[in-house]
Amino acid sequence: MSISLKSWSLIISLLVASLGSWLFYRELKRVEASTATAWEEDHRADCAVVLTGGAGRVREGFDLLAQKNIKKLIISGVYPQATLREIFPQWVFYGTLDERDVILEKRSKTTYGNAQQTLPLVEALHCRDLILVTSRLHMYRSHRIFSSVFPHDFVIYPRGIVQGSYHHSRGELVVEVIKSLFYSLWAY
Repeated sequence: MSISLKSWSLIISLLVASLGSWLFYRELKRVEASTATAWEEDHRADCAVVLTGGAGRVREGFDLLAQKNIKKLIISGVYPQATLREIFPQWVFYGTLDERDVILEKRSKTTYGNAQQTLPLVEALHCRDLILVTSRLHMYRSHRIFSSVFPHDFVIYPRGIVQGSYHHSRGELVVEVIKSLFYSLWAY
């Protein structure tokens, strides 16, 4: 008795669906496990990289600079025509910060691009370690990408912040898990 082509197609489809579901669930648990480390840990490093794209991230970077937890702040993924004062109008309330300690990286458009474009800046600034600032939801993927692009012995401290609600909607989680799965195929 032989199995028909239609039966084989069904068996293969079920196996692929099962594998896909398992991979999705595994990645979902990893993304959900990211914590808001900005509340729990206080790192010091030579530099910080802030990934644009959400409320509170840039302010967190400036807070690190103002508290002297870092020496240089790189804001990655900035709109090409934007100025520092447009990005962070609260600058005037931060006292004696020096504009030369803030670098606006304006070439990247993706998280992978953020890592690729900031690596030469980090090297030029002679940073020995850095704090990576992004949202709690985005941290798992961002940290994995930066760790794959930067030298393996380079220390990257994740600093996840809360944007909006601490708990994300299912839609936000699904989008982030799909992005993470996509990046896992070629970026890390």
